[in-house]
Amino acid sequence: MASTALSTTTRDTGVAYLLLIVGFLGLSGLHRIYAGRWVSGLIWFFTGGLCMVGNIVDIFLLPQMLEDVEAGKPVW
Repeated sequence: MASTALSTTTRDTGVAYLLLIVGFLGLSGLHRIYAGRWVSGLIWFFTGGLCMVGNIVDIFLLPQMLEDVEAGKPVW
């Protein structure tokens, strides 16, 4: 009997914060796309991170976003 290994994708918090820093330089939303939230990532991209206010809030929300995607919770 062959054992099946589930492939899990882990997301690194350091990479997510690096993408958030890139967002402050003009490419907002990459950290949200990395965290699996591609709809809000596109909104962040086209609105400049909701005029950078969203990027500042995401400094505190990013760890929870990554935990949610790792736990398999549905994200939008």
